[in-house]
Amino acid sequence: MKPFKEWGLLPKVLIAIALGIICSFFFPDWLVRCFVTINSIFSNFLGLFIPIIILGLIAPGIFELGKGAGKLLLITAAIAYASTILAGLFSYGTCRATYSSLLGDALTSLGNIDMESNDLKYYFTIDMPPLMSVTTSLVLAFVIGLSLIGIKGDTFRNVMLELRELVFLVIRKVIIPILPVFIFGVFLEMGAEGNVGPVLGMFLKIILIIFAMHVTVLVLQFCIAGAIAHRNPFKALVTMLPAYVTALGTQSSAATIPVTRAQAIKNGVDPDVADFVVPLCATIHMSCSMLKIVACALAISMSMHLDFSFATYAGFILMLGITMIAAPGVPGGAIMAALGLLASMLGFDANMQGLMIALYIAMDSFGTAGNVTGDGAIALIINKIKLKGNVVGNA
Repeated sequence: MKPFKEWGLLPKVLIAIALGIICSFFFPDWLVRCFVTINSIFSNFLGLFIPIIILGLIAPGIFELGKGAGKLLLITAAIAYASTILAGLFSYGTCRATYSSLLGDALTSLGNIDMESNDLKYYFTIDMPPLMSVTTSLVLAFVIGLSLIGIKGDTFRNVMLELRELVFLVIRKVIIPILPVFIFGVFLEMGAEGNVGPVLGMFLKIILIIFAMHVTVLVLQFCIAGAIAHRNPFKALVTMLPAYVTALGTQSSAATIPVTRAQAIKNGVDPDVADFVVPLCATIHMSCSMLKIVACALAISMSMHLDFSFATYAGFILMLGITMIAAPGVPGGAIMAALGLLASMLGFDANMQGLMIALYIAMDSFGTAGNVTGDGAIALIINKIKLKGNVVGNA
């Protein structure tokens, strides 16, 4: 049996949720406040580091994508982005139409929770003002990423690539190890205040709804790909199932690339096409991750009486599709990249972000599995485009 420190993030988070609920029944208030204090400090650290995460992930992702030669790469990126955005819009529309009836009582109960209750106040906190706002970080990332495509020399490119490695290192060595403690503290505080029941009730219902949408999106992706490539969509989807199962186990799009590539080739995709489409989409195609984030965020927005209009969420979805570039480099990378937008565009506070992290990671492997399976659909489309000779040159 693996040592606990080698366990994946998902089992650690699930254990943290269970322990937080159990310990809330007998932990004295002074001990609960200790964990509330830890969470306050960690939340401030996240607020400090989120703009750096955005800059370190987006800028290198943009200029690396721009370095590729050939229209085929640009078409692949456009299809992957469109798939991600459409999945987000589908999630918003479906959840907006069904949550009131399917989650009515749970939304009402969660909405009655005072997320800013001072009954269990932290002992102290450490203010860590961010170096820049999330919006400034996004704009700066776009400007730097696009500018680096056209300039000569590698000095500043190397700086940005090293910044990305620094971001990955901090996420892997600092944020990810502390996340279970943070989630433990969130559920410990809610349990101590008697608020955990409504949250868990909503969690279970949302997971079932997201899984149903998850299957629907994959079927739609392969029906579209099948129509374009003139292949049986359901047979093609079944062929990609080994990649789906592998991703469930590894929780990594990158680690699943060899299996995804092999199954795409079995679907009739040219090996040369698979060699560039699959690794590229493993980085930029995040349709099922987008679906989960939007579904979870909308539930919290509706229950907490935040703005959940289409205009607000459309802007959030469009920005998130770009922000998640290169997020698969770390476990739970998509939700890490989304935290800044959740706060700046949707108004989520630290407790709401904690709920988002817990709910997202509880389904993390399913999102990764859906992403890589959808990569097979995109490979079919690109293979057909190349065979028709609509694009000249290789990626």
